Amino acid sequence: MSLSAIVRGRLNYYYAVVQRVLGLLLMIFSVSMLAPVVVALIYGDGEMEAFIIGFFITLATGLAAWLPTRHVQRELKIRDGFLVVVLFWMVLSLFGAIPLWLATRPDMSFTDATFESVSGLTTTGATVLTGLDTLPHAILFWRVLLHWMGGMGIIVLAVAVLPMLGVGGMQLYRAETPGPIKDSKLTPRIRETAKALWYLYVSLTAFCALLFWAAGTTPFDAISDAFSAIATGGFSNHDLSLGYHDSPVIELAAIVSMLIGAISFGMHFSVWRSANPLNYWRDSETRTFLIMVVAATAVTTIVLLASGTYVDAPDAVIKALFQVLSIGTTTGFTTTDYTIWPSFLPMFLLLGSFIGGCAGSTTGGMKVVRFILLAKQGTREISRLVHPNAEIPIKMGGKVIPDRVVHAVWGFFSVYVTVFAVMFLILLSTGLNELTSFSAVAATINNVGPGLGAVASNMAGIPKLAKWVLCMSMLLGRLEVFTLLVILTPAFWRR
Repeated sequence: MSLSAIVRGRLNYYYAVVQRVLGLLLMIFSVSMLAPVVVALIYGDGEMEAFIIGFFITLATGLAAWLPTRHVQRELKIRDGFLVVVLFWMVLSLFGAIPLWLATRPDMSFTDATFESVSGLTTTGATVLTGLDTLPHAILFWRVLLHWMGGMGIIVLAVAVLPMLGVGGMQLYRAETPGPIKDSKLTPRIRETAKALWYLYVSLTAFCALLFWAAGTTPFDAISDAFSAIATGGFSNHDLSLGYHDSPVIELAAIVSMLIGAISFGMHFSVWRSANPLNYWRDSETRTFLIMVVAATAVTTIVLLASGTYVDAPDAVIKALFQVLSIGTTTGFTTTDYTIWPSFLPMFLLLGSFIGGCAGSTTGGMKVVRFILLAKQGTREISRLVHPNAEIPIKMGGKVIPDRVVHAVWGFFSVYVTVFAVMFLILLSTGLNELTSFSAVAATINNVGPGLGAVASNMAGIPKLAKWVLCMSMLLGRLEVFTLLVILTPAFWRR
């Protein structure tokens, strides 16, 4: 046997485990397309066939990938985990677009269908659709279902299932879990960790759905809004988003739901296990996040009242808190056109999305914990100017943070800014103006949804190249940049 044949055989064996996992995950994902079929049967307003065809195409592809490799038994390594996560999010986005592309209502191009699918799975909420109020219920439900699955990460769901099928999951969990510290587990076993996360996720989703229903929405809207809010996604069944309901009570339900989605699910698990809600305040990241929300709401309220945009203080507070949370947690719901609010408020809110919510939540952005560490590192460098030889540790929650983590945060920040600048320049080259280009990249890499300028309401009118660039931006944001970029490095592929 020739040397090239031996090398090729080893490579085929190495990638066989990745192919096997992708096949299994695609088969699992295909089942989700049956849910809109049930919705179509209930409401009888069409597009059932698009999801049935999508189901069979996805199932057949997954089966074709799994069958040749079903006997491969090898534990996933770190590289395998990164490769599976990146490939799966890309492949998942393409297969999630199939029903949207096949549907007659709406009539979407492949580019638009892919954009909508990527936006759903990455919980971005940017849309290229208009006339949402007239779309079939199956299409509307598929959009929010993509949000819900992408919110916690379908990879984590797979981690709970794959060990039973003979596939290890820890490397998938490390590659998928957001935040600078990825090796901590809620329970001793990774499978139990994933199950705990999903039981909690489902329970909190049900709680949010009950909130919306009690606030006055229809059952379908309650489920849809809960899916979007807990995933901090932002897709709505109406062109006016939650402003369609024109109800402060529904806004309050959304505020509670977005707060739940923006706090680490590990923290939710800790509070549930200890039955002590004070643990939220004792956690430095959650406490900082809540303080930032209160401060931003106060600033926004004062500007709205001073400008005469709202004359009633309670109304101004609710509108301010809702929009601060919606944009700051990268959800993207709207109840009013905040882009025409006075002074610096629109840009102030958009810039807040760069911070996002807590690590381990469903939000986008860079995460609060990273900004805390950046601020502490900046303070330490200033102190070193005065005391050059001093050993000044960085602490969070009473624990010393290793320098490796601090360096990783600085690296993440620099790469994040660089990637943002490159995509901003590409969008400018397509003919979009500065405000539209800046806000479009910010809205997608932070997984917010609505931007400013020409993309304030939707992204239907931007060029095709810009849509594909923004698809990459959404994936980079959802996978927190490094997970996607690492597979592009030569070192990743060296043996």
